[in-house]
Amino acid sequence: MATIHQFEDLEVWQMARKFAASIFQLTLNQKFLKEYRFNDQIKGSSGSVMDNIPEGFGRESRLEFINFLGIAKGSLSETKSQLYRAFDQNLIELTVFNCHLEEANIISAKIGAFMIYLNKSLVKGQKFKGRAN
Repeated sequence: MATIHQFEDLEVWQMARKFAASIFQLTLNQKFLKEYRFNDQIKGSSGSVMDNIPEGFGRESRLEFINFLGIAKGSLSETKSQLYRAFDQNLIELTVFNCHLEEANIISAKIGAFMIYLNKSLVKGQKFKGRAN
């Protein structure tokens, strides 16, 4: 894997960004607009997936990055649960639910694979470059 110098180059962040945008669009439908608190919750959790990836990346520590990827994955699980709730409350159709759930599952698998990759890496991160062990 090539060295990534900015979080915008991470495929997993790009996917999370598209996912957050698609959730935002979902919340613009008339049924969802009436559910103010729930609307904010699902936008917040999907945005958290996108936001925790660069926060961890910016820490310049492999272990901190892995931790923030775990937080992002947790937020993704929260969003998945909220999608179930939206479907159960008839705020979204089955096809919309399935599409978003599939996208979330793909992103979750990518985050998990990235965490495994980073866990196997011997590089500690930029923060520790040049320091003695």
